[in-house]
Amino acid sequence: MTSFSAAAPSPRARAAALDLGAFVTAAPSSFHAAREVARRLEEAGFTELHETNSWDPADAAGNRYVLRDGSIIAWSAPEGADAASPFRIVGSHTDSPALKLKPNPQLGAEGLAQVGIEIYGGPLLNSWLDRELRMAGRLALTDGSTVLVDTPGLLRVPQLAVHLDRAVNKDGVQLDPQRHMQPILGFAPSDVLEILAHHAGVARRDIVGLDVVTVDAQAPALFGADEEFLASARLDNLSSVHAEVEALITVARGARAETPDGPAPIAVMVANDHEEVGSATRSGAAGPFLEDVLVRVHAALGGEESSRRQVLASSMVLSADAGHAAHPNYPDRHDPVTRPRLGEGPMLKINAQQRYATDAVGIAAFVAACERAGVPHQHFVSNNAMPCGSTIGPITATRLGMTTIDVGITLLSMHSAREMCATADPLMLQQACAAFLRG
Repeated sequence: MTSFSAAAPSPRARAAALDLGAFVTAAPSSFHAAREVARRLEEAGFTELHETNSWDPADAAGNRYVLRDGSIIAWSAPEGADAASPFRIVGSHTDSPALKLKPNPQLGAEGLAQVGIEIYGGPLLNSWLDRELRMAGRLALTDGSTVLVDTPGLLRVPQLAVHLDRAVNKDGVQLDPQRHMQPILGFAPSDVLEILAHHAGVARRDIVGLDVVTVDAQAPALFGADEEFLASARLDNLSSVHAEVEALITVARGARAETPDGPAPIAVMVANDHEEVGSATRSGAAGPFLEDVLVRVHAALGGEESSRRQVLASSMVLSADAGHAAHPNYPDRHDPVTRPRLGEGPMLKINAQQRYATDAVGIAAFVAACERAGVPHQHFVSNNAMPCGSTIGPITATRLGMTTIDVGITLLSMHSAREMCATADPLMLQQACAAFLRG
């Protein structure tokens, strides 16, 4: 390919971005994301532990993972890890804003079958219009089991034609979530549960519950003069989940020795569900999942309550969640001095109200990790007139008391059905996460 710019992505960065695209395609829901992480970990030699079983010292050592609904925690304990080993943790979330199917999703009008949805999180609703949507998630069955389901692009929310809304280009699209966002499935009487059952390989009569969302059916793709950009669904926040699992696998494959500050850390990744709706669930960051696993790993290594508190005091968390690049068409929406840009490396997310958990100590730790990895970094702060969102970082810091740093790659079109990042950025975040995990 002919290069038109000195900023053309390297072959390695391009490969990492394409692999992120493959990860997104395999992870249309939080449940699929957790399973895809597990698949990649197993290919790298990790083994699954179950929360309902007891864990002995051999279980805590080595490379392990645990699944809970749409969340996953994995760790790589270095040789000789014991109750004095601190944790280095990278955290992210598996969910994204979406249209989520209602419990009784059958709907229709004007001879057309539709699907009843609720709004999950804070999507840019207009971006869900006029694009084909997959349905993906899990189904609960009468025997108590669950199965994953993933359909091709079967749904579409058609926008009202300009002929029937002459003011739309002046006044903008005005969308009522109840009246205007119900997707079309087919001609009536198409049965959405029958279709889900078919794609899951189960009987419709056996479905008693569903956690199913919609996602853009268009495949991720590189674009730009030199393919400098990646367009994809769910970059917020699968860009971070992908970087973390690849970083953990890289760290697990390398030798780790004791550091000048003490034992080599146990490298941990956590990908929580439900961040987009507040995290207050059993598999969200406000729930007990991470603490449960850390307590059990530490106990299996011979620790107790007091030693665990000591270890947590010397541990760190890197909360990775995508953030906003300065937008060329809306420059006034950003801080006038701090201008994070696409392709210039992961950014430290800082907020005086502690919507991000980053402090000066955390900044120093992340800058050191970036320097070891040979990766540039930048900063993000909000325009004072536009309060920022939040992440799992402050929640995790509050639950566990560990120094926590909020970082992420830059995006444009965040919370759109199809977001964009720089092709170079996923690899740089992956490299920074790996350096952080090594301690």
